[in-house]
Amino acid sequence: MKMVPKMLSPLVKEWAPEAFVISFKLETDPDILIDKSLKALEKYRHQVVIANILESRRTSVIVVTKDSQTKLSLSDEEVAQGVEIEEKIVNHLQAQHTTFIEKQNSDGKGTACARSESSEAN
Repeated sequence: MKMVPKMLSPLVKEWAPEAFVISFKLETDPDILIDKSLKALEKYRHQVVIANILESRRTSVIVVTKDSQTKLSLSDEEVAQGVEIEEKIVNHLQAQHTTFIEKQNSDGKGTACARSESSEAN
């Protein structure tokens, strides 16, 4: 196994500073999961960490932001029906992304991109 460079910092700071960025944190110790997730948010200045524990990674995650921690879990019935945790993650993140975009637009950010796209169409 080879170590790979961390790309989160240049992504957030240089390449896409106004993007909605999500990272993942997988741990074996539930006692350190939230703390490590919050430290990642502080260090990299992105929006969301999807945090989970190795043994329950397919059925439970915690969506961590600087302001909240939301647990998403599959019920026994959902597991039996073949529902995957990713469905819940995507639905939750879609709502968060919409809120992020609306806030960007109300703050005056993101308008340059919209103007650029509309001028390219002409």
